[in-house]
Amino acid sequence: MREQPPELSDLAERQQQIVTRTQLLGVGYDDMYLYRQTRRGLWQRVLPATYALVTGTLTDEQRRISAALYAGADAQVTGLAALIWYGFRHSPRTADVHLILPHHVRRRSAGHAVIARALELDPRARRTALYPVCSPARAVVDAARDLRRLRPVRATVAEAVQRGFTDLDALDAEIRRARRSRTALIRKAFAEITDGVRSAPETELRECLSSSGVLGGILWNPRLSAADGARLPTPDGYLADCAVALEVDSREYHLSPDDWARTLDRHNELSRHGVLILHFTPAQIRREPGRVRRTVEDAYEARRGLGAATGVRAEPISPGDGC
Repeated sequence: MREQPPELSDLAERQQQIVTRTQLLGVGYDDMYLYRQTRRGLWQRVLPATYALVTGTLTDEQRRISAALYAGADAQVTGLAALIWYGFRHSPRTADVHLILPHHVRRRSAGHAVIARALELDPRARRTALYPVCSPARAVVDAARDLRRLRPVRATVAEAVQRGFTDLDALDAEIRRARRSRTALIRKAFAEITDGVRSAPETELRECLSSSGVLGGILWNPRLSAADGARLPTPDGYLADCAVALEVDSREYHLSPDDWARTLDRHNELSRHGVLILHFTPAQIRREPGRVRRTVEDAYEARRGLGAATGVRAEPISPGDGC
């Protein structure tokens, strides 16, 4: 078996065993040798003129490297592949690697490399050793434009803001840049975030209760204070007239395990000031919206007018106040 040139070994190590045909020819191999290596199952051709010097399933990073090498030096990784690179937990998973190229570059999608030409690349892209990754705001908007359902778009946008990957201003700028091209879903999700709803389950609760003909106005993520002016914990939703707080309970949407214990503490604090707290899980909201709505309506009817007696004051939080 032919010994691998040292320069190829170094290159393959830097590129996680992914190399291009041009690089292989540059160290002295010819096309017939490449053909024989792939036929023997020692290497694999993962994209046109792009090879893995190992067998087996590629890792996420190997897919990104191979797609970037295939697309060329001007390509930027974006969409769901970029969100996976950043560490998003609630965005959909995909084996495809989406990249954007300058509009004048002619390169077609192939295999797991999904290529789109853009009038403007991302000036805030983050460069890694082997490829640039679009900024979180650009990646979120690009990912949302390729999704067909509102729920994963909501979850992605909520996570981007809640976990501090990006902020509302940057998202707004990217949505405006994209204009009306396949942005209906992210525009809706963004509007929900700026209107006070901070996570996908909270949004679904809001939709569940919006059809009620009984409930008064609900404040979402309001600022609450006690009669003496002391700041109280912020519930997901609040009906001030009856002092009923609404909470979506799911470990999945808290930022760390310790948040679960802190959630219980803040619920006890609200109860101490006479607030009734209703708890719902995302599964209940999704599967039994009618039952959830009736529960809130019954509590509202039973406690209507008690809000003033508790002394708890509520005011909405503007989008700029944080999430």
